[in-house]
Amino acid sequence: MKKRALISVSDKTGLVEFVSGLKNEGWEIIATGGTKTLLEKSGIETVEISRVTGFPEICDGRVKTLHPKVHGALLALRNNPEHLKALEENEIGFIDLVCVNLYPFRETIANPDTTLEEAVEKIDIGGPSMLRSAAKNFPSVTVVCDPDDYATVLGEIRQNGDTSLKTRMQLSAKAYTHTAQYDSCIATYMRRQAGLNEKLFLEFDLKQTLRYGENPHQSASFYASTKAVPFSLANAVQMQGKELSYNNIQDANAALSIVRDFSEPFCVALKHMNPCGAGQAATIEEAWRKAFEADPVSIYGGIVAVNRTLTEEVAREMKPIFLEIVLAPDFTPEALEILSTKKNLRVMKVNMTPSDEPVDQYVGVTGGLLVQHQDIQTEKLTEEQVVTDIKPTPEELADLQFAWNIVKHVKSNAIVVVQNLQTRGVGAGQMNRVGSAEIALKQATAAGDAERLVLASDGFLPFADTVELAAKYGVRSIVQPGGSIRDAECIAKANEENISMLLTGVRHFKH
Repeated sequence: MKKRALISVSDKTGLVEFVSGLKNEGWEIIATGGTKTLLEKSGIETVEISRVTGFPEICDGRVKTLHPKVHGALLALRNNPEHLKALEENEIGFIDLVCVNLYPFRETIANPDTTLEEAVEKIDIGGPSMLRSAAKNFPSVTVVCDPDDYATVLGEIRQNGDTSLKTRMQLSAKAYTHTAQYDSCIATYMRRQAGLNEKLFLEFDLKQTLRYGENPHQSASFYASTKAVPFSLANAVQMQGKELSYNNIQDANAALSIVRDFSEPFCVALKHMNPCGAGQAATIEEAWRKAFEADPVSIYGGIVAVNRTLTEEVAREMKPIFLEIVLAPDFTPEALEILSTKKNLRVMKVNMTPSDEPVDQYVGVTGGLLVQHQDIQTEKLTEEQVVTDIKPTPEELADLQFAWNIVKHVKSNAIVVVQNLQTRGVGAGQMNRVGSAEIALKQATAAGDAERLVLASDGFLPFADTVELAAKYGVRSIVQPGGSIRDAECIAKANEENISMLLTGVRHFKH
């Protein structure tokens, strides 16, 4: 008996070649709608699905394969006499292969202008049903949902007359994965439209099995979201260097989060997920120098990220320094040639297209998962936020904005001291805020240049002691969220010390 294949695909990549191969092996081809039109235009004779079912397509094609003569042909167990008798009595022939992929629902809803009605029309019904029926009966039926499998399937049919049981089982698993992903996408979209949040479905693809996690005794893997977003290491192109480690990925992600806050030429050097040096300037070369000179010791073994094409000049100055990773939106050929002499250095090209689209952030806790939008919005500082008698100069206001953009990316309690669009001191992760301030201020004044320093705090100042300490180190202006019951004391101390102070009303904790 001639073997039969049912073909109904949305993605027609490689289809003609695949079906031609089946036809040449003596298979009968059943096809639907646009698939049938394409195949017959290519000279491949097919059988219309309605000839198989004895029933026309109805409801604008919504109903065409939901029929016992399709699903009986797929689900009947070939070694069950009762099943075979039922097929014979109802004049149902076997279908031995199903080639189906589904309506482009994900691609449709990716367009923000898509209406609910348009999205619903891209919910496939017959396709998933055929995939699941064929996948359930994998001992006898081959199910193909991925064009990448066409060559394997056709090769086995040419060699053996059919696919192997092992291949059919693998294809069955792929089909269930395909329908699960599809249904998850639909469920997520429909729950969002309905305002429900009682379930969370996540879809990530394995990008890399890591050698180990934070420590050698921990296993780890890197999964990438199916949706590409800017400033993401998951979508970056590695130009050279060793395989990324778990800690590399964490640090690189932190560096990219900082870079996205700056539109002017900017560079940040980072260690252990905290910036150790950052600079903004008219050119990327000068920004790099500011970042390096801010802390030439801590940058050793660190990560550097820039938001402009990395040039030959920057690469040449980086070359003598031991770095783990360099991230940039692009590299000049000359820069790549220089960096290529450092074989272990990871060089990553990252999409840094500006975007305000919120991105969910997932943090695992024992037995659970925390979800929040990333903190990607940073307030623009203005004189209206000044609460002291003395006002910051335009240069100080620019430095305050730079410090405010940086401090949100430092582990709380966080204090950042800035001078001339360059970090001079960073205090991170201390148990009290004045402790962080002392670390940052001592670092900022170690070289003796304490002129026109400004200070940013990610959270409110609980006491006036931080202001008093800042004054001792020559700080001229402070930006903080405010909201403490002692705000008035802090403002009064700032006025007493001739320090200007801005209250933003927004905090930026990073735990």
